[in-house]
Amino acid sequence: MSNAFLGDGTSRPTVPTDTARGSLEVVHTFDDGPMPTGVSVSHTGRIFVNFPKWGDEVPATVVELVDGRPVPYPSVQYNQPGSDADPDALVSVQSIVVDPLDRLWILDTGSPMFQPTQRGGPKLVCVDLTTDTLTQTILFEQDVALPTTYLNDVRFDLRQGGGGIAYITDSSDSGPNGIIVVDLATGEAWRRLHDHPSTKALPFAEMAPMAEGRVFAERSPGEPPQPVKMGSDGIAISHDGERLWYCPLISRRWYSVATSALRDREMSDEDVAATVADEGDKGGAADGLESDDQGRIYSTNWEHNAVLRRLPSGELQTLVHDERLLWPDTMSVATDGYLYVTANQLHRQDKYQDGEDLRVYPYHLFRFPIDAGPVLLR
Repeated sequence: MSNAFLGDGTSRPTVPTDTARGSLEVVHTFDDGPMPTGVSVSHTGRIFVNFPKWGDEVPATVVELVDGRPVPYPSVQYNQPGSDADPDALVSVQSIVVDPLDRLWILDTGSPMFQPTQRGGPKLVCVDLTTDTLTQTILFEQDVALPTTYLNDVRFDLRQGGGGIAYITDSSDSGPNGIIVVDLATGEAWRRLHDHPSTKALPFAEMAPMAEGRVFAERSPGEPPQPVKMGSDGIAISHDGERLWYCPLISRRWYSVATSALRDREMSDEDVAATVADEGDKGGAADGLESDDQGRIYSTNWEHNAVLRRLPSGELQTLVHDERLLWPDTMSVATDGYLYVTANQLHRQDKYQDGEDLRVYPYHLFRFPIDAGPVLLR
């Protein structure tokens, strides 16, 4: 793999061309502009992508891919906030999810460049895809979305409560981590597993995360590498809705917790934590998790340029391994039978490369059929 980036800083990287394991189909290439994170696909095949504000110029933080080009969604105006605390516009979106009713939910961090949040910025927004109009905006109070909070990913269970429940990971790299629970009918939200060990990034002493053959760390010229501290990140709901799966960004393990405990406002934090289960080693560090209607849990694997799947039996499968999967970020299992995944070279940003931006276009949106003959891990 002589053309793969090894982190020695001697040359700008190129996209490797090693033989793939599994079959990736290129859905879209991002040949200029900001790096994508989230992707979601509607039941009718509409594809939505988001771009958080991490330093790139971001004309629109949420877009729909229409005829091969990104179109601001749900409008140009809604992607032009007046401030970082604008309750009536999108500030910096990290995740988008189409729910079982074919509505698009938008998770706004309210935290461009990971800046402290202010009320009005962090929010959860619902868009009716039949009319492309906003139907609900849930603003988070500052005892839920803390000044240090970074809202990362969200999953929905519409079987619970009067209008369903949302679960959100707080992946903050400078404050408490945890899970935020949202009652979609009332808009009430509360924190669970607040700074619980299972939500925390591991220090160097316990894990040396590897990306393209180099320890993934924050690196500044002339300074020693510093550990990345992003906590609870990926999230998925079991098919029966009984367990919420999650993982810190810097960890090779994943965990689950009883959703009934998360929802019960009367339970103590200790009793909720008692329902946490260590689900074992997931084969590498993950950014995104996903699940399907057969009880299978999917995991990106940015250490190995792969997407893995855990069967209900506990067996792990490698669905695809491809050197083009440079930091597989977010996944979406769509009703068309494909899994969609973004690859955005997150680890090549200047904050991880001694101040030098080593990303190279294009970024990718891939897909592959989820039942196309996985490779078993023995």
